[in-house]
Amino acid sequence: MKYLIVNADDFGLSRGINRGILDAHRQGILTSTSLMVSAPWSEEAAGLTRTAPELSVGLHAHVVSGTGNSARLRTVRSELRAQFTRFFEITGISPTHLDSHHNIHRDPELLPVFLELASEYEVPLRAYSRIRYFAEFYGQWGGQTHLEQINPANLLRILRTEIGPGVTELSCHPGYVDPDFASGYSMEREAELLTLCDPRMRRALAKEKIELVSYHELHKTGTDLGACAGVRRQRTG
Repeated sequence: MKYLIVNADDFGLSRGINRGILDAHRQGILTSTSLMVSAPWSEEAAGLTRTAPELSVGLHAHVVSGTGNSARLRTVRSELRAQFTRFFEITGISPTHLDSHHNIHRDPELLPVFLELASEYEVPLRAYSRIRYFAEFYGQWGGQTHLEQINPANLLRILRTEIGPGVTELSCHPGYVDPDFASGYSMEREAELLTLCDPRMRRALAKEKIELVSYHELHKTGTDLGACAGVRRQRTG
C-alpha cells in the first residue's frame, strides 16, 4: 500500500503563509505542517490549528549552524528543548514530527542532537525514520525560479512515478505573497498552493491507489512506530 504525507514547512513565518497552508489543507491535498515557534506569526498559526483538527502539526526547528564543539552542541540542545516547550505552550499539543528550517538537522555535527531529542520526545525526525522523504517539489534550483517544478503536470508526474509502497513525506511551501514579509521564495509559494489545490491531484491519488495520511494517522499505515520514534497528539484543556 502507498501512503502519502503532504507536509508544509514554515507555518508561522508570515500571515500569508499561514493562510496559504490552511487553504492547501482545506481545499487541497495538504495533510500536515511544521510550525516555526520563534517566527513572527507563530501564535496566529497555533490558533489556526484549532480550526483544523485534522491537520497534523510538527516542530520546524530553527537553529543556527556552527562548529561542532561541545559548548555549541549544548547550546543547540538547550534551544531545541526550549522550542519543544514553546510549541506546547502556544498550541496545547505535542508535535507529531520534527524537522528543521533549511533541513539544518542533516548537518552531521547537529544530527546527533536532533536524533536524541526526537527519541526523547517520541517523534519521527525527517529523513531519519521509515518515512521516506521527498524534497523535489520545490520551485527554485541553483538560485533560479523554476515554476515548472511546481506546476500541476510535474506534481502529477511525481504522484505517478515517485511515490512507492510504504509512507512518503512530500514537503512543500505553499502560501500567499505577503506585502509585509520579504522573502526570496514568494510567487513560488502561490504556485505551489494552486498546484496542491488542483482537483486533478485527488483523481491522480485515487488512480495510483495512494492514500493521503497525516503524521498523527501513522497507525493506519501499519508503519513500525518504534522505528520512527512514535507519534503523540494530545491537546490540553
